[in-house]
Amino acid sequence: MFHSFVFCVLSFWCVVVFCKGMKTVSVMEGDSVTLQTNVTEIQKEDLLMWKFGAEKSLIAEINAEARRFNTYDVPDERFRDRLQLDHQTGSLTITNIRTEHAGHYEVIISGKTVTEYRFSVMVYGTAHVNPVLISTVATGSLLTIAVVWIFCICKRLRKTAEEVQSCEEQVTYADPTYCNQNSPKTRVKEEGEVVYGGVTISSSLSH
Repeated sequence: MFHSFVFCVLSFWCVVVFCKGMKTVSVMEGDSVTLQTNVTEIQKEDLLMWKFGAEKSLIAEINAEARRFNTYDVPDERFRDRLQLDHQTGSLTITNIRTEHAGHYEVIISGKTVTEYRFSVMVYGTAHVNPVLISTVATGSLLTIAVVWIFCICKRLRKTAEEVQSCEEQVTYADPTYCNQNSPKTRVKEEGEVVYGGVTISSSLSH
């Protein structure tokens, strides 16, 4: 009985579980993302399982000994025709990803040891853009707005200066024109008076 107990304890300790920390993966909606197992090649005795969500739904499986490589959908069919399983490394690729595919993923590789990797996948749609991208775009937009604003101010000042200069030229041209129009009228009037005076004098001498 004692020997059986010792055997069970030793068997338990022979199974070493390596659980890696949670890795966060960010991806834009419509792109593809690959969750890496960090394994160069699945061994013939390995059993690999990919699970998704709090329910830990099985979405992919590799049984190397039986040479079985399968992907599965969940009841709501969100993964339909979107999962690709690398038969050599066990890495899982999600194509044309959508926001409904965001969540927790984990892969368990069981062989001589048990290794577990966990992933938190964040999918950014049109209404949820990566903060780094927002900052970059905002900086570029502000710079563009500033340049356009300065250009408009300079253009407006230049236009105002041209209008002022045009008004000065019109006023300068109007003054001599006004004087020229008055001068001939004055001379005509004076010449008429002189001629009339001459006629009066001639008439007086004849009588």
